[in-house]
Amino acid sequence: MPGLPLIEVRPYRASDLDGVIDLFQRAVRETASADYNEAQIAAWSQADRDEWELARLSRPTWVGLVDGELAGFADLEKNGLIDMMFVDPIHQRKSVATSLLARIEAEAEVLGLTTLHTYSSVTGRPFFEYCGFTMLLARAVVVRQQRFVQFVMEKVLDL
Repeated sequence: MPGLPLIEVRPYRASDLDGVIDLFQRAVRETASADYNEAQIAAWSQADRDEWELARLSRPTWVGLVDGELAGFADLEKNGLIDMMFVDPIHQRKSVATSLLARIEAEAEVLGLTTLHTYSSVTGRPFFEYCGFTMLLARAVVVRQQRFVQFVMEKVLDL
């Protein structure tokens, strides 16, 4: 059985924008489609390029690469919120998200954060629980007239 691929995690670059948007949309349309209906997927997978460009540059964002190919990305807001963490469908369950989370936790330590939190999807919840996040509450949110269940999750960091 072959081992897991070597994953390089590096800071996001402006030139990564189109690849990150494409990865996000494929992750939602392919991976999350097991947990959401067509209308929800259509609403969730929309991405305004200008908004994404500003968001990616406004906070630390990292990309995970496998053999030089974009395999995932994640970000961290100053308050400890992981707003985005997505993995390419062909790289699911290969430690890409775990590697990105390790980089986030290292950055959180530098920033002096004691907790991380996220608003997880149904699809992402098992990963975050596996990594030590606790669900604080489930809530309904509406995105582009579609109702979603979102899990508010938190991880207390070991300092």
